[in-house]
Amino acid sequence: MKGAFPAFRLAFAVVKSGLNKAILDQGWHGFRLMLEYKQAWRGGYVVAVDPRNTSRTCPECGHIAKENRKNERFRCVACGHAAHADHVGALNILAAGQAVSACGAGRDLAPALKQEPAERAA
Repeated sequence: MKGAFPAFRLAFAVVKSGLNKAILDQGWHGFRLMLEYKQAWRGGYVVAVDPRNTSRTCPECGHIAKENRKNERFRCVACGHAAHADHVGALNILAAGQAVSACGAGRDLAPALKQEPAERAA
């Protein structure tokens, strides 16, 4: 958007703010309920993870810093890893979800769903 005309930038900002409002008006709780229902129907499940710092955490070295994210670009100040911030956030959310599914990490956010059945005492 750097070289765009000022009128176009203004129109884009108005459209984007309208889109953001439309997304927020839909209600995330209802969306999550429908997603969980559909996944259960298909034999899957939904894992909730904490989204904090997911686009500020380096997926390569684990370093968390506000300085890692500049607008849409991510560049780790510790190891130099560079990528799009949304891609980095998606990688970190995927890793957190896999950790919950595999070993129950972060059980306060979502229960471990792949747990071995408890053995009965003989």
